[in-house]
Amino acid sequence: MNLWIRQTHRWLSLAFTATVVANFVVRGFGEPPAWVTYAPLPPLFLLMFSGLTMFVLPYAAKWRGEARARVDA
Repeated sequence: MNLWIRQTHRWLSLAFTATVVANFVVRGFGEPPAWVTYAPLPPLFLLMFSGLTMFVLPYAAKWRGEARARVDA
């Protein structure tokens, strides 16, 4: 599960970077349509959730380990 989340996070970061670069390129030709302006937001929100998940995973593993130690004792 951890590997899958990390790999997804990496691909989402590439998608986010591509949409931001595309946004700046399109802005060079004039005012872009709204969908271009807001295109980076979906990958950004998914990056936030996957990043928060990766942040919490070590703490969750620690909590689970302590809970097992209490049950085993």
